[in-house]
Amino acid sequence: MSKFDFAPMPDAKGYFGEFGGQLIPPELKAIMDEIDLAYEEIRQQPAFQQELATLFNDYVGRPSPLYHAKRLSAKLGGAQIYLKREDLNHTGAHKINHCLGEALLAKYMGKTKVIAETGAGQHGVALATACALVGIPCEIHMGQVDIEKEHPNVSKMKILGCKLVPVTQGTATLKDAVDSAFVEYLKDPVNYLYAIGSVVGPHPFPKMVRDFQSIIGQEAREQFQAKTGKLPDYITACVGGGSNAIGLFTAFLADQSVKIVGVEPAGMGLDTDKHSATLTLGKPGEIHGMKCYVLADDTGQPMAVHSIASGLDYPGVGPQHSYLKELGRVQYETATDEECLTAFMTLSQVEGIIPALESSHAVAWAMRTAPQLSPEQSILINVSGRGDKDTDYVISKLGL
Repeated sequence: MSKFDFAPMPDAKGYFGEFGGQLIPPELKAIMDEIDLAYEEIRQQPAFQQELATLFNDYVGRPSPLYHAKRLSAKLGGAQIYLKREDLNHTGAHKINHCLGEALLAKYMGKTKVIAETGAGQHGVALATACALVGIPCEIHMGQVDIEKEHPNVSKMKILGCKLVPVTQGTATLKDAVDSAFVEYLKDPVNYLYAIGSVVGPHPFPKMVRDFQSIIGQEAREQFQAKTGKLPDYITACVGGGSNAIGLFTAFLADQSVKIVGVEPAGMGLDTDKHSATLTLGKPGEIHGMKCYVLADDTGQPMAVHSIASGLDYPGVGPQHSYLKELGRVQYETATDEECLTAFMTLSQVEGIIPALESSHAVAWAMRTAPQLSPEQSILINVSGRGDKDTDYVISKLGL
């Protein structure tokens, strides 16, 4: 095999190399295997494919545009910056891609309730939207800290008719919301579907969410070639759990000329304990039914993590990202809270595009890197979400 020829990801047991799997009790493994079998069968059905494709086009507004950020490129003085505009999707982020897939899957499987966690609230809003469309009850667990920080998304979830469950235990953030949602799911896993919000958790969820999100990269690859006649030199996306990133990266993995960069939150600094740089500073471990890189303490327990972006403060990461790091195919970098805020304001004021704080991490890396490259080179950024949800927080943070 050449450098970028990959074995199937994941394998039949749900592993990406040594990462992934189903590190769960036997009775739950049987449920996960049933979901995997149903997914593989249902995804091949023409009716499912047609319904999802129609919803992507007519409901989400796909394909999302590929935009040449000429003013930002000129300001930075180097590589040409292009933006994949997932922020223009219905509900304002990439999350709607896999939420529609999961809600449709739940309908085809005859499930009676969909349960999920959310951090910044984008997954919660998208899933509540998809469940309203499909007609399935929806229950979202969200950390109390994030509820207070992301009030606009909390309001939207309530309006859309989902049951919102505040989570106050632990750090009251994303990891604790996952724990809480999983407890509820275990009450009736036969009739409930846990719609995991990223490429994490036990098999088959990292595979399923990746598959639904891969439309991002498929579109971007075709759009970039149509617009420029070639492939981008760099592609980049923020990484928390990693769904928007794997959605962009998948279509480019075999392209040796394309350098792929995931950007994690350095928070208040990698030399502090206030960051979420799992792939940068973590080690292989176990969390939420999978093996992946984990930020853990000396006892192996997941650490409290921090990011200015609520959707990125997770002490684990998708197993496929862990595998791609080990292979050296993807380079994982970081951006601090301060760099993120600067990128947020710069893209807003130079291009009139307000990005999510999550996406601003990728913008920050591109702003740092573009001046080192030539104008003939290019960087494609996945703007995974819009920043409406973050504006009040940013204004208070910067004293505007």
